[in-house]
Amino acid sequence: MKLHEIREARAAKVQEARALLDTAQGKLNAEQQKTFDGLKSEITDLEGQEQRAAFVEECERRAMGQPADKQAAQLESRISVIDAINAQIEGRSLSGALAEFNQEQKRMGIASRGVLVPASLFEKRATTTTAAQIVPDDYAPNEYVGLLRNSMVVQRLGARVLPNLRGDLVIPKAATAHTAEWLAEGDKLVGSNATYDSIKLTPRHVGAKTELSRQLLQQSSPAVEALVRDDFVQIVSLAVDKAMLHGDGIKEPLGLIGRTGLAGDVQTGNLATLSWATFLELFEKLALVNAAPNGIVTHAEVVTKLRSTLKTASLPGYLMENGQVGGINVSMTNQLAAKAGTPDKGRLILGDFGQIMIGQWGALDILANPYAQDSFDAGAVQIRVMATMDMQVRHEAAFVLVEDIGL
Repeated sequence: MKLHEIREARAAKVQEARALLDTAQGKLNAEQQKTFDGLKSEITDLEGQEQRAAFVEECERRAMGQPADKQAAQLESRISVIDAINAQIEGRSLSGALAEFNQEQKRMGIASRGVLVPASLFEKRATTTTAAQIVPDDYAPNEYVGLLRNSMVVQRLGARVLPNLRGDLVIPKAATAHTAEWLAEGDKLVGSNATYDSIKLTPRHVGAKTELSRQLLQQSSPAVEALVRDDFVQIVSLAVDKAMLHGDGIKEPLGLIGRTGLAGDVQTGNLATLSWATFLELFEKLALVNAAPNGIVTHAEVVTKLRSTLKTASLPGYLMENGQVGGINVSMTNQLAAKAGTPDKGRLILGDFGQIMIGQWGALDILANPYAQDSFDAGAVQIRVMATMDMQVRHEAAFVLVEDIGL
């Protein structure tokens, strides 16, 4: 069944179960209990089908560059973040697409203290601008100048997003495969058994507080809407992106750098010794485990070395040219940091970033508080943003970590 058909079937079963409870006034006889247990089992099965169908359609959407659920995408496109904030400040009910979205989230069992807005509104790369002050005279929100911030890379490199999760998500994973056997005439197959493992995504919470001026929120224009969204992108999404790389696995998801089972670690004393032959070795490590790298993530100092290190001594051609090393795009970001205690050593990650799975539980919860003391005194509004997510890697061996690069 298609995703919308599964959701319709689940809604019908839930309505049927509700009608049964209402008829029995909460006290079920043996036959009614049996019927209710059957409905419960069907609903649980449909929820599992919904998660799997949503995962497949999300993968198809990313492959084709189109939304998996066009109706939902149209609804989300009409939602205003500023309206979500102003509704709380003014104490009025939600209306239009924002009200419809929040009602749908509540029907799915997602609770919030503020107003829910789709996470898809914030799926864009952070802008890089410089710090300054907004001049109230001749107000020009489209010229707003924010802070210089790190660039987000993990999701942009193809990490798979699993939206609208409910409980913990357990995904089966093959550990070993069946093997084939060659036989002589009359021989019998011995047989082999595949073994299985699993990957588990568990809700983890990330949030931040920010402050927006009252004047800014009163400016009703697409430019201001985009400005507020950008601010939330930079607050929450950068924290999520960094956890994909450096997460400690305690409160944060376990990031790539903290994982075991990578294809191989390469320790180098000086990047000048990291020759073209060494990069070929890195590519070979991934090829040996059937992994096809789609990106290199590193930081500015390493990029400088890559751009200034010749492939072959005394001949033209550098390790990194036109933003690539060996045909693989290089993404530069200060989200990736050197090892603790070794600020003069660089890091580089090569791998298939499509192996990363990001689970999302519900939408972004935005709570506006115009009465926080410091904000109130300044006539501003304090905004709290909360998101729930987790990250797992399908195959750690699809990545190579290079550390101790001399800078």
